[in-house]
Amino acid sequence: MFETLPLQIPVLGLEVERFLALLLAAFAGGMFGAAIGALPSFIFTGFVVLLGETAGTVIRQLEGTEILTAGELGTGITGSIGFGPFVGPHIAFAGGVAATAYAAKRYPEMEPDGWDFHFGKDILYAFGTKPDILAVGGLFGVLGLLIARTASGLGLPLDGIALSVMTTALIARPVFGYPLLGSPAGDGFLDMTPFERDELRRDGSGRPAVEPWLPQQYKWLNVSVLGLGAGILGGWAWLITGSFFLGYGISAASLLFLNLGVENFPVTHHITLGGSAFAAVAAPIVGGSEPLIIVAGAVGGLVGALLGEVTQRVAYSHSGTHVDPPAMSITIYSLAIGVLHLLNVIPNAAYL
Repeated sequence: MFETLPLQIPVLGLEVERFLALLLAAFAGGMFGAAIGALPSFIFTGFVVLLGETAGTVIRQLEGTEILTAGELGTGITGSIGFGPFVGPHIAFAGGVAATAYAAKRYPEMEPDGWDFHFGKDILYAFGTKPDILAVGGLFGVLGLLIARTASGLGLPLDGIALSVMTTALIARPVFGYPLLGSPAGDGFLDMTPFERDELRRDGSGRPAVEPWLPQQYKWLNVSVLGLGAGILGGWAWLITGSFFLGYGISAASLLFLNLGVENFPVTHHITLGGSAFAAVAAPIVGGSEPLIIVAGAVGGLVGALLGEVTQRVAYSHSGTHVDPPAMSITIYSLAIGVLHLLNVIPNAAYL
């Protein structure tokens, strides 16, 4: 009998059987995100990543002992579960976002009382067991998996998961009948003053003319100060533990409080990840100087925060669905890091 070799899918770097299993798992992950809500699914991402990175940090401390092989447990939890089909943001969160966009068109009567923005942006909403909405979530979970895997297989120098979260959300807009970016009500896409003046849309919906992603987190100075502080913490987390995603996990898990309605709660996972990434890039450049590494973390946090604000003003505020500003921010600065490393301008590409 001849031994048959497993059939490979070149770009995705997977055997066919594993690929089919991943597709099924991604469909279920997208359904999960639609069932419990996009934001709750991402909070689970935070907790799982936090668990995985904590385990990885402990394992690194045990490296060289006979207890565990360094990195195996932490990498498995973070990569296979936190960023895998179960609660990976490109699958579960993306499925929840698309399901919300679909439901806002198909079932406008489901819009909860007290939601002032377009229902298509209510990523807190859990759709439970409604089959067609869950199916939409599942399909976009599969699409999210394919985009992220293809980006990785092609060797694109960026964060493929963030790219996938951004891309699936943008695809959902024309698919479900929303404008890709919308028309700004004020003086261009960056203008938030119509919201500050309490101007309403002219379509009679009673919704604000401009809908900032986070009404408590959009003013340039406030965003910058938050970026510097959270970036320092992300850089410190990397410096002490060697984990790029520990700060990210803490930030993502903290969104439980935002989901529970705590007023003025900030969103920082794109900021702490930027702090960790910039700190790692800077470390060999500054000769391992800890204060300068922390300064680099602050710069990374500031970049992540400001990119999040710019992208929310352009791609979130003027249309009717959620396109994730943190994902857009991470996509942009990870691409910059990846390209600069390929050009030998910087010594490493952080976590890419």
